[in-house]
Amino acid sequence: MSATSSKAGETGEDARAAERRRFVEAAGYDPATIVALPADASPRRYFRLAGAVPPRLVMDVVPGSADFPPFLAIAAHLNALGLSAPRVFAHDLDRGLAVIEDFGSDTFTRLIAAGRPEAPLYELAIDALAALHDAPGGLDIDVPLYDFGPLDEELGMFTGWFVPQAAPSTDADAFAKAFMALWHRALADVATRREALVLRDYHVDNLMVIPDRTGVAACGLLDFQDALAGAAAYDLVSLTQDARRDLAPGLEEALVARYLAARPGLDRNRFMADYWLLAAHRHTKIAGNFERLSKRDGKHGYLVHIPRVLRLLDAALDRAGLSDIRALMDGALPGWRAHAPVPPAGA
Repeated sequence: MSATSSKAGETGEDARAAERRRFVEAAGYDPATIVALPADASPRRYFRLAGAVPPRLVMDVVPGSADFPPFLAIAAHLNALGLSAPRVFAHDLDRGLAVIEDFGSDTFTRLIAAGRPEAPLYELAIDALAALHDAPGGLDIDVPLYDFGPLDEELGMFTGWFVPQAAPSTDADAFAKAFMALWHRALADVATRREALVLRDYHVDNLMVIPDRTGVAACGLLDFQDALAGAAAYDLVSLTQDARRDLAPGLEEALVARYLAARPGLDRNRFMADYWLLAAHRHTKIAGNFERLSKRDGKHGYLVHIPRVLRLLDAALDRAGLSDIRALMDGALPGWRAHAPVPPAGA
């Protein structure tokens, strides 16, 4: 059956639910046990097969989604390197469905909120990241390059979504032209990096503790389907300069030191230059993306994080020496540092 076909009388979500049930049954599981999990910023949806032993999830993506085949390939690759991505037990590319390993609900975010000390969790994440970056064959997988294609697309989130909200009277097209030119000059070197498999959203919301595993395998990895080949510093920034939460004072510096100690062969000066440059780039992207998630997708909860993101961006612009970009923003986007959007009434 194709992804668009359905039985008589089934339409919309009812048809999709029926298709999930048929897929789950064909994979050897009880479709009556499917329980929906809460949605997040991702277009993917997840369902738990309640009572399955070992635990299993159903991943549901839009049929034909471009990121579904990469998810399958990268998950297998990470597991082969000795890391822990969800194993895939059944999948149907045409239907956009898979039965995958269920790591449970213990994201680092939830564990920290429940009182678990944050430092050991972050240290585990650092160790897993260093292991990925040093693993023989870590880049032996066909993924796109983190070159000016994705780098420009991410900057476009800022010019396309943040600028109209923070400075509606600004000539957005003129700003974007000048902004992109300055960023192209700043990123010219880092855009050529081919050092590591960059998972791109390596932060506590996408990391889990797997209690029955040891070493770096105890760190469960999620949301890696958009991985690229690029600069090793990017995922370290994602972890240590989190857009959604503040780390304890001094923890960022300790984590960066732990990563560098695990990889003594690195050119530290170049790595740290990449770290601050990519921090500024990432926070620029996220400021735009959080506005986009609110305005386009109605996910207004992300707006509360924008003041933190802008503080991180301001600091990173300074540490990266991007005075020309800061000057352009100060002139064209007056008050950008104080931009603190609130959700619409009733949201």
